Amino acid sequence: MAESELISTPFTAASTADDVLRGFDLTGVRAIVTGGSSGIGTETARALTAAGAEVTLAVRNTAAGEAVAESIRDSTGRIRPRVALLDLADTGTVARFVEAWQGPLHLLINNAGVVTGGLERTREGWEVQFATNHLGHFALAVGLRGALARGASDRGGARIVAVSSTAHMRSGVDFDDLHFEHRSYDPQIAYAQSKTANSLFAVEATRRWAADGIVANTVNPGGVSTGLQRNFTPQQRQSLDAAEAAGVFTYKTVEQGAATSIVAAVCPAFAHSGGHYLDDAQEAYTVPNDADLAQHPHGVKEWALDPGLARRLWTVSADLLHA
Repeated sequence: MAESELISTPFTAASTADDVLRGFDLTGVRAIVTGGSSGIGTETARALTAAGAEVTLAVRNTAAGEAVAESIRDSTGRIRPRVALLDLADTGTVARFVEAWQGPLHLLINNAGVVTGGLERTREGWEVQFATNHLGHFALAVGLRGALARGASDRGGARIVAVSSTAHMRSGVDFDDLHFEHRSYDPQIAYAQSKTANSLFAVEATRRWAADGIVANTVNPGGVSTGLQRNFTPQQRQSLDAAEAAGVFTYKTVEQGAATSIVAAVCPAFAHSGGHYLDDAQEAYTVPNDADLAQHPHGVKEWALDPGLARRLWTVSADLLHA
């Protein structure tokens, strides 16, 4: 896509979630925010609630989620968010969450993510970052497709927001060894693969579900210091520090980090258009797969938007999950 054709918005890297939502009334909108008990997820949930949305915090730690829900109610004076258990690395909890959901759904914010310092596996033997960041969200979205379609029917559209990262530029999806059974394990590459997968999901979900009024877009929140970095190895921290020093990113506040998710969730330009990758509240430009991250910190690599790879990943993911 030529740069002149990219979707733009009035917002910037300095905009906050509240800036984006100014003037919006989300009364009647039902939203799920995964990972809503901390960091960007909490701010996304707070901002949506403040604008009138009925929000569900889908979290692993329900005690932390309840504390956040209380805080959001107290700070906004709005309806207290609902809290529900969701461990994206546990297919059983995903299935139970889906089964318990009732009624339409208008916004699914796939915000949760995990970074590991070393190789960890689920009980199925899947690499944990890929299983959590991609497969869990894939299963959740597929399971909630009917609810999203009902939401689209009663409000003229439903949206999925997939939270990715600049890290996607480090690696595409290795279909020959998704779970690091043969190659040596590098947690940074594993995380990057999962973030590319998030973007490819949005591409294919839009292709499959746009006729139902459901679109999906991917966002890069930018550099925000959250609990996501708690498991970083010294090498990962050094890599992050070097990226900051090179100007690849500058740290944002959580309010600024949540803004791009909110742009994808509410801005009219993305109401019926999906498969895009947003960075700093704008649609990002596409760069070749061999592009240098330091030179293109706000771009998206071709491998993250490739429709053929998106279809292939969907098939592989559905086979793994028997979906």
